[in-house]
Amino acid sequence: MPDAIEVRKVPIHSVADASELAKLIDEGVMAADRVVAIIGKTEGNGGVNDYTRIIADRAFREVLVEKGADPAKVKEIPIVWSGGTDGVISPHATIFATTDAPDDATKDEQRLTVGFAMSEVLLPEEIGRSGMVSKVADAVKVAMERAGITDVADVHYVQTKTPLLTLSTIEDAKSRGKDVFTEDTLYSMDVSNGGTALGIAVALGEIEMPTDDQVLKDRTLFSSVASCSSGVELDRAQVVVVGNATGVGGRYRIGHSVMTDALDQDGLWESIRVAGLDLPERPRTSDLDGRVVNLFLKCEASQDGKVRGRRNAMLDDSDVHWHRQIKAAVGGVAAAVTGDPAIFVSVSAAHQGPEGGGPVAAIVDLG
Repeated sequence: MPDAIEVRKVPIHSVADASELAKLIDEGVMAADRVVAIIGKTEGNGGVNDYTRIIADRAFREVLVEKGADPAKVKEIPIVWSGGTDGVISPHATIFATTDAPDDATKDEQRLTVGFAMSEVLLPEEIGRSGMVSKVADAVKVAMERAGITDVADVHYVQTKTPLLTLSTIEDAKSRGKDVFTEDTLYSMDVSNGGTALGIAVALGEIEMPTDDQVLKDRTLFSSVASCSSGVELDRAQVVVVGNATGVGGRYRIGHSVMTDALDQDGLWESIRVAGLDLPERPRTSDLDGRVVNLFLKCEASQDGKVRGRRNAMLDDSDVHWHRQIKAAVGGVAAAVTGDPAIFVSVSAAHQGPEGGGPVAAIVDLG
């Protein structure tokens, strides 16, 4: 049985800042050599050339090494950065670490557990195609096993980081006589995220294995727990499965729901209820009593250019890409629920939740 999990959210005070992680370790909240995953938001542009993700990654890994963790093991820790803190979203990191299992009644209840796996290398010609879907699905199953989860219903959040296409990887494929899904490197972010989400959905039995021509075309195929990001810093899929299991014990629990559209506050509140907080029928932020550790959301501009029947101009805007606009809008909705702008909102949600909406997971502290 896996160890219990301690999870904390910390602010990032500047692009290269990891001081709050160091403080947690110095105060004995968690040990450097027991950190198992970090998921965070950085303040870059969220695009292909968003190097704030690399800067933050280096800063956090360096702190872990400085505080005594094995450098070789630190290299293997999944650290998933989503770039772009548009609107009110605040740069932050959510840190997961193992801790000694408590000797109390929480072991008899479902509590937070985390499992991690890396897929086989994803070739550029596999991104957005069946090769990616299969490799991601295999990695999700390994991560579930490591988390001690045997029932797919107990998986509430799968965070991934996968490679997108760059000019160099496109040329690599061509040099071997292969073609790629797209040569638009920014669009390849949607392609990579969508293909990965389908792999998660296959692994969890949410859908059957899709065909290549369904990727980014058939939006009825989706996972309700997938949160997929992509970048230039890796060539495999990093997979972090977060769910609940009996026997691990601890203070924390996770739940999930979906936002049916960009304004769906009810979907956010439902994820918190599923995680274990007892809320009134029409809750307010004050009802949370500081017990929500974080919300993790994916969002997408609806392809019909509307929200609840009202037209918007996001998809036609040539000045500001819709990625940034929808992220800011959904970030504002989510922050209004929690009262905390340090929320994980990531864009490019193809096959992640229903079209125009997206999945949301909530981690709560049950005390």
